[in-house]
Amino acid sequence: MSIHQTFFNNRSPLAWWKIASFLLLLFVVLKGFTSPVPRLPILNETIRNLYFHVPMWFGMTAFLLIAFVQAIVYLNSKTNKALQDFRSVEYTNMGMCFGVLGIITGMLWAKSTWGAYWTTDPKLNSAAIGMLIYSAYIVLRGSIQDEEQRARISAVFNIFAFPAFVSLVYILPRLTDSLHPGSGGNPGFSQYDRDREMNLIFYSSGLGFILLGVWITTLRIRLRVLKLKLGQRFTQSSAVIDSH
Repeated sequence: MSIHQTFFNNRSPLAWWKIASFLLLLFVVLKGFTSPVPRLPILNETIRNLYFHVPMWFGMTAFLLIAFVQAIVYLNSKTNKALQDFRSVEYTNMGMCFGVLGIITGMLWAKSTWGAYWTTDPKLNSAAIGMLIYSAYIVLRGSIQDEEQRARISAVFNIFAFPAFVSLVYILPRLTDSLHPGSGGNPGFSQYDRDREMNLIFYSSGLGFILLGVWITTLRIRLRVLKLKLGQRFTQSSAVIDSH
């Protein structure tokens, strides 16, 4: 196998972006727990969760956006519709996975800083509602047997779900009082003068987790494609046997 096939072929386990994902996350874990952080009131050492909680939300939003775009592409495409549907549903699944991880890391942070795992904070409740919307998407797909109808209806659902989710998580909490940084007049971490090293770890984490999510999602899409091809071959073989 040539160098180009090894490092630039998405099917290769040594593709450059997969190596980059591993190295970035290794850097984040090592530096995130050992590098010095500012001693801020209430936050103290828990500010290290900034390297994990916020990038999870970055990844969630990125994957749900990709799923939204793929749903539009599916409805407008004439060929490879199954592949577009697979991409839409798998990026939705990955977005939900990152969303759940974001909620869990946020709950742990809230316990240390606010004294409870969950409060009536608008940001938390909006995020929970957003996850329920996408949970309904998964339930909807599982309730429709016809493949083409399932793909078409779930694509339409996804197109409406993403704007609603963005409104719930990023717009509405800013219009009311909130404990969450960056919402309801509460200053975000950008105003706490993160030093250069913190920014390097923070953005490396965001990029690393997004690359990891893309890596996992591409594997799941390839698995769906293989199952589809095997199913088609089985159907063709059964048809040939029946004809004899």
